[in-house]
Amino acid sequence: MEALGEAARLNVIHGWEKEMKYNPPKTQKERVFSMAKTLVAYFSASGVTARVARALASAAGADLYEIRPQQPYTAADLDWNNKKSRSTLEMTGRLPHPALADHDANVAAYDRILLGFPIWWGVAPTVVNSFLEAYDFTGKEIALFATSGGSGIGRTAAALAPSCPGAEIRVGASRLFNNRVQLGELKAWAESL
Repeated sequence: MEALGEAARLNVIHGWEKEMKYNPPKTQKERVFSMAKTLVAYFSASGVTARVARALASAAGADLYEIRPQQPYTAADLDWNNKKSRSTLEMTGRLPHPALADHDANVAAYDRILLGFPIWWGVAPTVVNSFLEAYDFTGKEIALFATSGGSGIGRTAAALAPSCPGAEIRVGASRLFNNRVQLGELKAWAESL
C-alpha cells in the first residue's frame, strides 16, 4: 500500500514518528472506521494538495490515488488572471471537463472516499468532476477536503453532487486545510467521519 511507504518518508521529513504509533481501535466508532476501506483521491496542480493528501492517507491508514488530467496543466494553463487560459475556460464552462490520464482507481473496493483538491473559482477544478463521472459512486460516502490560499470550500459539494449520483457527500464534514496542517489534525478529521 503506497500510503504506508509514504508514512515512513513523511516521518523522516516532518518528524512525525512520535505520532505514528499504532493504537488498536478501542471504541465502536474507532472499530467501524478502521474496518471501512478508505481511499484518499486527490488532484493537485501545485503540490500543496498532494502533500496534504499523502499525509492524510498516512494518518487515516488509507490508500492513495492521484487524479491526473490526460493533458497536464502548464503554468500558462493555470493563469487565472488570463481570461483565455485553459483553467479559466474550463471553470467558466467554455471548455468541457478535461479527460483523465487513466481510469485505474478501483473505487468499487472502497466504502469511503476522502476527495481532495485545490479551490478554483470557489469550487473544485472540473477535473474532479471528470473523476466522479468516470466511476460509479453509488452507496459510497464522500468527504471533501480542499486547500486554498484564501477561498473557502463554499458551494463545492453542491457543484460536485450531479457528477456522482447515488453517493453521499458529507457536506458538514468538508474541511479546508493549509500546507502546514499537522498529522494529528488530519487523523482527528478522518476519525470524525
